[in-house]
Amino acid sequence: MNSRLISQRINSDPSPFVIRLSDGTRVRVAHPDFVAVSPGQVLVMGRNESVTKIDTLHIVAIEEPRRRKAKA
Repeated sequence: MNSRLISQRINSDPSPFVIRLSDGTRVRVAHPDFVAVSPGQVLVMGRNESVTKIDTLHIVAIEEPRRRKAKA
């Protein structure tokens, strides 16, 4: 996926989203402030200050997070 598309998503909507990778891994982005985009890589800051480094060639989709079902 083109890093420009990821940047557009970050700049257009501040809500959380998920980056889906070619191996099926899903990386949650809690807020656009927690992601950095360069032409070939995306860095996602996670809990406990962890950093996930992603090569843009492995990004296959940007998805909305799954909604949790409300408890009855």
